[in-house]
Amino acid sequence: MHVLVVVDMQKDFIDGALGTKEAQAIVPRVVEKIENFDGRVFATRDTHTEQYLQTEEGRHLPVVHCVKGTDGWQLHPAIAALLSRQPVDKPTFGSTELAEQLVRCHAGQAIESITLVGLCTDICVISNALLLKAFLPEVPIAVDAACCAGVTPESHENALRAMEMCQISVIRP
Repeated sequence: MHVLVVVDMQKDFIDGALGTKEAQAIVPRVVEKIENFDGRVFATRDTHTEQYLQTEEGRHLPVVHCVKGTDGWQLHPAIAALLSRQPVDKPTFGSTELAEQLVRCHAGQAIESITLVGLCTDICVISNALLLKAFLPEVPIAVDAACCAGVTPESHENALRAMEMCQISVIRP
C-alpha cells in the first residue's frame, strides 16, 4: 500500500492569516496529486483554540490561525472534496495520532511508501516527515517539493535539504 499525507492545506495557510502566494500556487498541484494517487490518502488539519496566543506556539508565532470551527481552519474545498476520511486534527506541528494510525495500518497491510505534500514545508511538513520516519523507520518516505510551500522560499528549500539529510527523499520538479 502507498500512502499520501496531505498536511494542513487550510485557508489560513493558503490565503488567510498566514497565507502566501507560494501556498496558493501549490493548490492545483496538490489537487492533481490526490486525484492521481493510487493508494490511501490521509490529511492533517492544524487545530487551535481561542487561547492560542497563550500557548508556547502562540508566544513564538503570535498570529491567531486555524482556530477550530473558523473559516481559516477549514481545508481548501477542492481538497476536502477529494478526501474519503476525516482529517487528523493536530494541536502541534507533528501529529503522533497520524503516526499511530499509520503504524496500525502498516501492521495490517505493509505500507510500501509514504509521500507528504502540503504546508508549511519548514514547520509542519518537516515535523510530520521526521515523526513518521521515527515511527516507521523502514518505510521509504518522500516529500513532493512541487506540492509544498514554506513560510518563505528560502525556508522551504532549507527544510527540503534538512529532510534529505535525514534520509527522506525529496521529489523535485
